[in-house]
Amino acid sequence: MDVLLTHGYFLALDEAEQKVMRPYPPLGLLYLSAYLKRAGFQVEVFDSTFSQPSELERYVQEHRPPVVGIYGNLMTRPNVLRIMAWCREVGAMVVLGGPEPQSYATEYLRRGADIVVAGEGEATLLEILERLQSDGQPDWSQVSGISFLQEEGSVTATVARAHLKDLDQLPFPDREAIRIDRYLSAWRERHGEGAVSLITSRGCPYTCSWCSHGVFGYSYRSRSPENVADEIEIIQDRYRPELLWFADDVFTMNRRWLTDLAGVLEQRRLRIPFETITREDRIDEEIARTLAEMGCRRIWVGAESGSQVVLDAMQRKTDADRVTHVIELLRRQGIETGMFIMLGYEGEEEAEIFETTQLLKRARPDVFLTTVAYPIKGTPYSHQVEDRILSPASWDQSSDRDLTIRGRHSRRYYRHVQRWMTSEVRLNDFRRKGKVATLPGLRAQTTAWLGRLGMHWTRGEKEGRGK
Repeated sequence: MDVLLTHGYFLALDEAEQKVMRPYPPLGLLYLSAYLKRAGFQVEVFDSTFSQPSELERYVQEHRPPVVGIYGNLMTRPNVLRIMAWCREVGAMVVLGGPEPQSYATEYLRRGADIVVAGEGEATLLEILERLQSDGQPDWSQVSGISFLQEEGSVTATVARAHLKDLDQLPFPDREAIRIDRYLSAWRERHGEGAVSLITSRGCPYTCSWCSHGVFGYSYRSRSPENVADEIEIIQDRYRPELLWFADDVFTMNRRWLTDLAGVLEQRRLRIPFETITREDRIDEEIARTLAEMGCRRIWVGAESGSQVVLDAMQRKTDADRVTHVIELLRRQGIETGMFIMLGYEGEEEAEIFETTQLLKRARPDVFLTTVAYPIKGTPYSHQVEDRILSPASWDQSSDRDLTIRGRHSRRYYRHVQRWMTSEVRLNDFRRKGKVATLPGLRAQTTAWLGRLGMHWTRGEKEGRGK
């Protein structure tokens, strides 16, 4: 073995995801595995999703890999630090990648990482391994796109590595390196159908202030429709999924590309139901019709807020009023819709929260998910509020999701907001159907009232200073 690739996500430790049970494989690691294997390196992948930390620790102790590449995100920091410690115990070189480590390169390096990779990892990790193979003590300052510790303890960040230009030159993800059947089984046991994920592009050109662009940047690079269709054929032949998840940031970014992909899939008689994500400004009647013809079952729209003031503060560049029209276009094509809503962004007060609730009532998405804004390090939002960020006592045992903003409404207030908003939107459906007097309708009415009362009680609570 030349390198072990792993990540810090354990489904057994994620109670929220256990309730939802929609796990997907670590595509980034699988791309790395395929890329390195093509270059002749012996690669093993330890997919921790269905494992326990003790199993990964035992694997590291038994196999003693010379190099371990660990993917980290803002959910897995504590686990990544534990894995790093196990690797150091057996003398393994630790290379970190993913969106989280590059934002906290100094913290990870001072806790035992040897190298932190910034941006896409394929070419960078390949160069690291090649230099180790040819020179036991490489000059890391000559490797683009990394951070490392100098002997005296200072951190050096090298020049950024250019993004890969032709994504068709990448091998398909090395799905054979892990147990895809475990993902399909988890899906089928809970939802009656199995899902497989893939990604057709990298990067997003939009400048939403709260969104991290650390790995793929603000560029937008897509694979050719033929290349995507080739991968779908392989997925269909090997795994027979009932559903695909296109994990792109904005699947409908390029109208011409989408139309071409639809044509290639139709020509090859490939029509697997799928879900994906987009924005309201990338959907019109023609796009909605094309998605339906391709087999789109559900599309998630990043609405974020019903207040144009808040959207403009986010630099979202979308139109709050148009979201209802977009949801209706999709509904007429038989496509289910989901909406993402972000609460607590700068400038939002109860008036803007009510605007968002009214948007949800008008649009009537099949499902919507809410989150409370948090400042991801390196984003414009984080820079905007950095002098008011309240950090947990322990960096090692927390994540950016635990950060909050001094002077903002309390977490308890937003729990009541979420309770009220969800129940109020549900109650609106009962009103529209004339079923408020039913037991579920009365329950929604009561829960909405309790949520609203809770908002009133906690309105004066502010982060960092109580009432």
